[in-house]
Amino acid sequence: MDNDKLMEFLGRFVGDVGATMAAGNVVVGEQLGLYRALAESDKPLQPADVAERTGTDARYVEEWLRGQAAGGYVEYDADAGAYSMTEEQAFVLTNPDGAVNAPGAFQLALGSLRALPRIVEAFRSGEGVGWHEHAQEVFVGCQRFFRPGYIAHLVSEWLPALDGAEAKLAAGARVADVGCGHGASSVLMADAYPASTFAGSDYHAGSIRSANSRAAEAGLSERASFTVGSAQDFTGGPYDLVTTFDCLHDMGDPLGAARHIRDSLASDGTWMVVEPFAGDSVAANLNPVGRVYYSFSTFLCVPNALSKDGGYSLGAQAGEPAIRQLVTDAGFTRFRRVAETPFNIVYEVRP
Repeated sequence: MDNDKLMEFLGRFVGDVGATMAAGNVVVGEQLGLYRALAESDKPLQPADVAERTGTDARYVEEWLRGQAAGGYVEYDADAGAYSMTEEQAFVLTNPDGAVNAPGAFQLALGSLRALPRIVEAFRSGEGVGWHEHAQEVFVGCQRFFRPGYIAHLVSEWLPALDGAEAKLAAGARVADVGCGHGASSVLMADAYPASTFAGSDYHAGSIRSANSRAAEAGLSERASFTVGSAQDFTGGPYDLVTTFDCLHDMGDPLGAARHIRDSLASDGTWMVVEPFAGDSVAANLNPVGRVYYSFSTFLCVPNALSKDGGYSLGAQAGEPAIRQLVTDAGFTRFRRVAETPFNIVYEVRP
């Protein structure tokens, strides 16, 4: 045995254990306002100061701060025994509308892990675990994980990259947002394009209730409505634009969904497919982002697909060749990658 390689692997293991426990601590810090107290202070704070500002117990806060400093999530001044946050740390940990929302991602991870007994059994049986069978933290965390990327890129970059779609939206288009979840994407588009109407659909009734509530809170209910329905049977059309955000790979019958989307599009309509960033092969995905997506996919995406009829299980790292083949099999004739971020790839699909 190579002792250096052993120590290297043990170091990776220790880091992973620390990261696993850090997930819960990040959510604690957000929910109790501990990060925000540090970020809003104009000077480093003692643990007792953080506790006083947040109405929490100083001893708990002290231990929490030590762990956060060890992980690099807050800064520690050893001479003063005080803690602070950099601008970058505060941006990732306290800004729900920023480009990255770390607490939401950790909430999604913790919610996913609640299904551990079911996933272990599914490995043995080959049966699926439906999206609706997961903990509430999964639905909320998923919306919080992906929404910042949509805020940063959807209206400013992704929609303008589609051939002619933005002009249609500005003039007044009919849009179907399939697999809409809590409706973050629909609400963002409806707010940006007041002449257009948006019909969101998702098979998960709880998410649809949340989506309708969010649209109402934003004053957009007249133009953004949400109904329970699958990607294979959503109603309406013909639509000028159909969108699927980070959900095609979750479907047990994505081919059936693609065919239904094609039938629901206007002759000059567009399907915008937003999928997790992935390379064209397993080897190309052996990196930190690929690890995140493969891990989530094992607990969420593949189990949901296997719980449905259809025979597919693309997984979150399906990659461009698999998506291209799918839409081609569904009868589409035009396909191109139009945008990408570290977490997503955007495809334009035309009849």
